Amino acid sequence: MSRVIRCGLIQAHHPLHGDEPVTKHKEAMIAKHLPLIEQAATQGCRIVCLQELFFGPYFCAEQNTKWYEAAEPVPDGPTIKLMQELARKHQIVLIVPVYEESIPGVYYNTAAVIDADGKYLGKYRKNHIPHVQAGENPNTGFWEKFYFKPGNLGYPVFDTAYARIGVYICYDRHFPEPARILGLHGAEIVFNPSATVAGLSEYLWKLEQPAHSVANGFFTGAVNRVGWEEPWNIGEFYGQSYFVDPRGNFLAIGSRDQDEVVVADLDLSMIKEVRNLWQFYRDRRPETYEDIIRLLP
Repeated sequence: MSRVIRCGLIQAHHPLHGDEPVTKHKEAMIAKHLPLIEQAATQGCRIVCLQELFFGPYFCAEQNTKWYEAAEPVPDGPTIKLMQELARKHQIVLIVPVYEESIPGVYYNTAAVIDADGKYLGKYRKNHIPHVQAGENPNTGFWEKFYFKPGNLGYPVFDTAYARIGVYICYDRHFPEPARILGLHGAEIVFNPSATVAGLSEYLWKLEQPAHSVANGFFTGAVNRVGWEEPWNIGEFYGQSYFVDPRGNFLAIGSRDQDEVVVADLDLSMIKEVRNLWQFYRDRRPETYEDIIRLLP
């Protein structure tokens, strides 16, 4: 018996110059996302995922304490409270990636999960934190260790009104272990909100996560922002948000440079069908994998 859930991914360009006050950045991006969320609901989406750090630019392109002002508590901050109201209004599940302040001076790259009745279900904190230079300019890069403490909540799976979902954020997708853990925990759809730019990662964007879906028998929804962000210009955020099924087939792919809601119907009954054919979980041999932990660099 089919079990079809319509899901949406929202990709959007950040319009402001980085020199603007932090409050203006948050106001502009939240205002941009409100009609996009309503559009997703109008199109019948039941689960909607926003992009990494959705309420601002990808400020990690520089190291500036100014951006600490963007952080807020999760779930008690104003952005999550607003998203709870929207989830309740539209009866949709929302995955909301924000900059979280845990206590003063301790910050995480976080995604909150809100159920269709507006209930806050929990959060995922990004575990793998990159810190690398982008191109030849020593002043720009992915300086995330300046802003984020590594996550400490593991890889939770959330039972929502429509499906059992998991989340990992951007750089986490380069590591196979989180995908396997989420699959073993019963995730039917894994969402990956991201901020990634053209270059080598564009090739990997459509390679790694379809492979994760095949290896673990789940659907993936991958979100990437679009456009150039001033003044950093670390590269073009190339969009192309997509859904992929447990066979690795692309179900929907977004444009490279447009704000949009990427929509796909996911038939979750395919998960059992594929796993009954490809018995990767039955045939795995965890007792032979000790070197993954033992051989630490």
